[in-house]
Amino acid sequence: MWIKNGWVFQENRTFIKGDIATQQDKISDTSDDGRIIDAEHLYVIPGLTDIHFHGCMGYDFCDGTKEALDAITKYQLSRGITTICPASMTYDENHLTEIFKTASGYNNTKGSDIVGIHMEGPFISREKKGAQNPDYIQNPDMEMFARLQSAAGGMIKLCDIAPELPGAMNFICKLSGDVAISLAHTAADYDTAMRAFSAGASHVTHLYNAMPPFLHRSPGVIGAASDAADAYVELIGDGIHVSPATLRATLKMMGEDRVVLISDSLRSAGMPDGEYELSGQRVYKKGNRTTLADGTLAGSSVDLMEALRTVVQEMQIPLETAVTCAAVNSAKSIGIYDTYGSLEKGKQANVVLLDKDLNIKYIIKDGVITHSF
Repeated sequence: MWIKNGWVFQENRTFIKGDIATQQDKISDTSDDGRIIDAEHLYVIPGLTDIHFHGCMGYDFCDGTKEALDAITKYQLSRGITTICPASMTYDENHLTEIFKTASGYNNTKGSDIVGIHMEGPFISREKKGAQNPDYIQNPDMEMFARLQSAAGGMIKLCDIAPELPGAMNFICKLSGDVAISLAHTAADYDTAMRAFSAGASHVTHLYNAMPPFLHRSPGVIGAASDAADAYVELIGDGIHVSPATLRATLKMMGEDRVVLISDSLRSAGMPDGEYELSGQRVYKKGNRTTLADGTLAGSSVDLMEALRTVVQEMQIPLETAVTCAAVNSAKSIGIYDTYGSLEKGKQANVVLLDKDLNIKYIIKDGVITHSF
């Protein structure tokens, strides 16, 4: 397939007028099958990768069923999110084991690729639990993690941890070579966070949310992340969890190559306003805002493509920066950039074409047009 005359996203974070080709399921420099898409006036970008979301269309990753994964992967693909690393909630080991076993054995070519698992709990702080269920919070346990990783078939790509917890530093030292460790749901101060980064942590989950604020004499995890030059930081792009000015400032502080745009979406994404369930708790969706009964923010109700559109159109972020954060950095942060995340020759032919208003016109997965609008 040839995609011709489009504004093609480049690895140097620019758009250049040109053509790309796919050969079978890979990006190529030539094509001989005769298919042509005229991409005149369209942006040509790599399929997005969401490394932190929980569900959509009434389903949650933690439902732990094939039916849920079918619905989730189908919806995500329809939104131009071609690779996903769904997040678990804080549950007991038995429930997490069943969730991860289901994900490990899942195979469906009709939706987005599940390229990993983001284990968001249970090794988190009660003080900063957010919408996580406190009944299952516990201290870091390397043996438990090893059992869960075995159940997952090695699919856990990100493991969240509050570094101030007993045993956390040893956990980070021992396991950071096997899985990306992300600081999350934590009350850690700057010094504790810096020790965690020195020990091998390489990521921060939904920066600003479920952690101490960034203050001029108490910079906390946020200040430590800025000083940890190689750490990736997630930002929820729904326009609610992080203000436009804060998002813009964070890109300046951290650099465009370290910010990962996420949705943190719940089963309410793609659904009407109303009451939903999250980890045994009731959550309420009104517009794009989703909260617990007490008003605590509980994830979002937007998908990653909608988040990308929001940060460009409402937060004044250049499209090339938003694509970098939602496709390139996300893939790099979980170690899959050799296969996904750009339009380089040899990579998976996952391509999205957008019009000038960032509406999806074509979605191409593995070299096949799956959606056209």
